[in-house]
Order: sequence, then C-alpha cells, then structure tokens
Amino acid sequence: MSSPSKRRDMDVMKLMMSDYTVETINDGITEFNVEFHGPKESLYEGGVWKIRVELPDAYPYKSPSIGFLNKIFHPNVDELSGSVCLDVINQSWSPMFDLINVFEVFLPQLLLYPNPSDPLNGDAASLMMKDKNQYEQKVKEYCERYAKKENIVGTPKDESDDEISDEEDLSGQSDSDDEVVGRADP
Repeated sequence: MSSPSKRRDMDVMKLMMSDYTVETINDGITEFNVEFHGPKESLYEGGVWKIRVELPDAYPYKSPSIGFLNKIFHPNVDELSGSVCLDVINQSWSPMFDLINVFEVFLPQLLLYPNPSDPLNGDAASLMMKDKNQYEQKVKEYCERYAKKENIVGTPKDESDDEISDEEDLSGQSDSDDEVVGRADP
C-alpha cells in the first residue's frame, strides 16, 4: 500500500462490500457502525449488536477503536462504555490485520472464549467463575433484551433494568428520525 489513507479506504470498502451492514457517521469513513451477529454455537448466537468503529489517522499501523453500542454481558466488554478488552486489538495489532479480521475472527473469538481472568466487567467475570449456569442464563437474558435487531435501530427510551413487559418494551421504542443512535442503556 502506498499510504495509510488508501489502505483505510480499501479496508472500509472491503467491509462494506462484505455481508456486514455498515453505517457511516458524518459521511466519513473514519467512524462507522457495523451490525455484528453473535457466532453460531455460542451463548451469543442469535444476538445482534451495533459495533462502533473509529479508525485513527495512522490506521492500519495503529489499531481501530472498537466498542459495543448495545449492551452485552461478557467479562471482557465494559458494560457501561462497551469497550472491548482484546489483546489483538489493544496490544498486538499488526498492519497485516484488517477490518474483516475484526468481525470474522477477533470478535467471534472474544465471544466464544471469554477470559474472566482479565475482565472489564468484574460482575460477569465473577459470575462466570463462581456459577457458570447462572452466568450463561444472564448472557442469554441480555441477548434477549438488548441484542435484537430492533435494539440497534435506535436508542430505546428510559428502559429500566427491572423486568419489563412486552407492552412496555414495544411502546418504549421511539419512531423519531431525530433520535440519536447509541447505546441501549437503561
């Protein structure tokens, strides 16, 4: 590649031409959201997340910033910010990797093989180590509640962490086009 900007353009176009839904932010290619589906045969199968990607000026020599916008219960994902603790992105990134690697290899492996000994979400890590069945149930509850296609279209209005009925869940969604897309936080 002759320059980082050409490589960045090529990697983003490659991601857009793949099976992933990519939504640019501010009509640029340095910030965008990607629709990501949980890997098959995992606790996260059937879940759909919106992943925020920010590419630094020095990409591909510097790693992209990756974060979940809707909630996920995972030891290596911060529940509030959506930040991801993944060595290959945070520490051992190489220009040999591209954005397709992030979505086809790195994130699926993160969800398939959580590491509770290096947590960003201490509650998830603790529960995973102490009560695997309860941990798995909570992952599935989060997938049901926060990781559905309708959760990534817009930000639900004041949703609480208490159990909600189907009527409240449906009526709590806003149809406004002015709504800011972001995390589905309570």
